[in-house]
Amino acid sequence: MVFPLGLIVVVTVVDILAPPDVHLGPLLVAAPAITAAIGGAGLVASIGALAVVAQLIIALVRGGWITLNHQMQILALVIVTAVIVIFCELRERHHQQLTQVRSVSETAQRVLLRPLPRRIGPLKVASVYLAAEAEAHIGGDLYAAARTDDGTRLIIGDVRGKGLSSISDAALLLGAFREAAHQHATLAELTRYLEESVSRGLAELTETDHDADEDFVTAALLDIPDDEPVIHLIDCGHPPPLLLRNHQVTPLQVRQPEPPLGLGEFTDPGYRVETFPFEAGDLLLLYTDGVIEARDRAGAFYPLAERIASWDGDGVEALLRHIRDDLLAHSDGSLGDDAAMIALSRTPASSTAPAAK
Repeated sequence: MVFPLGLIVVVTVVDILAPPDVHLGPLLVAAPAITAAIGGAGLVASIGALAVVAQLIIALVRGGWITLNHQMQILALVIVTAVIVIFCELRERHHQQLTQVRSVSETAQRVLLRPLPRRIGPLKVASVYLAAEAEAHIGGDLYAAARTDDGTRLIIGDVRGKGLSSISDAALLLGAFREAAHQHATLAELTRYLEESVSRGLAELTETDHDADEDFVTAALLDIPDDEPVIHLIDCGHPPPLLLRNHQVTPLQVRQPEPPLGLGEFTDPGYRVETFPFEAGDLLLLYTDGVIEARDRAGAFYPLAERIASWDGDGVEALLRHIRDDLLAHSDGSLGDDAAMIALSRTPASSTAPAAK
């Protein structure tokens, strides 16, 4: 505000005192232009009006009347100010819309991807979501956890595609998981139910969205008992979880991967549960392919397992902070796809926290 006013005063005084053949009045147009960078439409209009008054003062003091030259300068100043005011109005309107979209997106994220508690039974938990769309906050990646009578069940998944359609598919699967995780005794039964639920939901979407018949969801489902140092895993076309123990990274690669959810009708999935060790002090990382498919400027993929193995920190939250910062640095802050991660560690059963619902 001070600079545009100072510019008007300086130009006015110098123009009045300058020789007759020197005219600095046209420089007054810079005042509303500069104001647009620091203020809104109302402030620009006020500064433009002051600039017009200054131009009138220059004309009257220097010549005693308003010449045609000064009239053209005033007209140009009015036109430029009006254009800048319109620009500022459009900018403010766009900013308001963007703020509203961001607010809706943040609300949708809180509803769809409920924050995971830091403690679930004997597990310490941390999670992070990085949306490829800077203002979207959420996309087609998903995760959730549910407590059962004797353990914890988790899901992490990635919906094929992007945009609102992927969010709808993610919401469909998360709703089904949260409802069914407490009702099915085995992980295989739960996975079969989710396959049926996703297939049924996608079939309904196909009636209004013909592209939905090509949709599916890769997912990893885990059952972690409270009283056994193991993980039960069914992998439906999802990148394998990584187990970190003593700086050694082991992918939990199942011998029999299942098809992604939504494609079960084309195969005959058996949903075989495979078991892996998961002892106190181990760290387990679940992630979506947006992490390992992030590229640097040379086109190289992010070496997730290598970066985890070289990490010398402690705790699930510190691990995710390290990966997040390193991943964004690798990709120059621009991800080609959404990325979600969950880090888990097991603590002694005596220190378990209240069950998370």
